[in-house]
Amino acid sequence: MVTINVFDAKGAKVRDFSFGDTFLPDAPHVHLMHLHVVRQLRLKRAGTASTLTRSEVRGGGKKPWKQKGTGCARAGSIRSPLWRTGGVIFGPKPRVYKMQLSVKARRLALRSAVLAKVPDTIAVDGFGFEKPSTKAFKGFLASLKLDGAKVLVIVKGQDENLYLSARNLKNVKLVQAGNLSVKDLLTYDRVVATVEALSHIEEVFKA
Repeated sequence: MVTINVFDAKGAKVRDFSFGDTFLPDAPHVHLMHLHVVRQLRLKRAGTASTLTRSEVRGGGKKPWKQKGTGCARAGSIRSPLWRTGGVIFGPKPRVYKMQLSVKARRLALRSAVLAKVPDTIAVDGFGFEKPSTKAFKGFLASLKLDGAKVLVIVKGQDENLYLSARNLKNVKLVQAGNLSVKDLLTYDRVVATVEALSHIEEVFKA
């Protein structure tokens, strides 16, 4: 179990939140976190890159010139990979980049990433934006001394006012707790999560 500080909208600490009693592992599993990130990156690839081999390039049925007596190097086909318009050697072909990783391994990787990020995590009871305001959200981050840092904001449900307030900030990403990923946790320097979101993460991704 770990303890996370809970702050109010003015940046003042109000209480502590106990987190991960039956959720967090004893230590981060670095190798599984690596595999999880590799899997995420592979799943984003389309796998549609394709080049033509010498057997697929158009033309080349006739020998360009006779074998001897021309002073030129021997050539048998204009489709040779040595020619500018020839085929490609070992070029990419359409393929599937999917990578298998069990549900148990993915959950352990996520729990490991959460544990590794605990020292950089701040909890809040809620944001409570009555209307969208990027200025107000920047002020909130400044009150927590997070202005200029790469911040991952985690909430439980859809908060339209918060989304509209944060979407124009370059170094801020807003995600819902159910869509949390290892890559996001490792990419951003600091994490700001609602207490409700942390409880939801613990409930959904527990072993």
